[in-house]
Amino acid sequence: MDHDAYSDDYIRAVLASVRTIAMVGASDNWNRPSYFAMKYLQKKGFRVIPVNPRVSSAEILGEEVVKELRDLAPPVDMVDIFRNSEAAGPIADEAIALAKEKGFKVVWMQLGVRNDEAAARAEKSGLAVVMNRCPKIEYARLNGELSWNGFNSNVISSKRRRLPPARAKGTMP
Repeated sequence: MDHDAYSDDYIRAVLASVRTIAMVGASDNWNRPSYFAMKYLQKKGFRVIPVNPRVSSAEILGEEVVKELRDLAPPVDMVDIFRNSEAAGPIADEAIALAKEKGFKVVWMQLGVRNDEAAARAEKSGLAVVMNRCPKIEYARLNGELSWNGFNSNVISSKRRRLPPARAKGTMP
């Protein structure tokens, strides 16, 4: 598997095989990326179970927080890792060890998270792997929804808007 260039068919097939996601590193803080991803995926029909031993809330977005992957009630199709690349190795190993018991089919590492050794171990055990991608973004991209969020539409930009030359010189009202 070339983890630098996934085909749209591969990502589409992975997402189509998933209904329940264990989001490791989910946050109860409404302005964290994991919170946004969880909320979006829930709205698209996925069940997302937050996994985080440090969250003090009993639930996030209506789902009970579990402390560890071993605490999940099966079946869970995908382990979505919202942790750093170093932490992804042990989490992937735990997913491999629990795959048959919990039903895991996919290990997904979020944007900026890449661990090639863990990916190789997961693939060798029969799990599909995606790294350095966000399922929220990929789902939206493959379903033509990115422009709804301002991407590729010039609605949202981090760049300062440039005025037309006539306006910049003060010749237009």
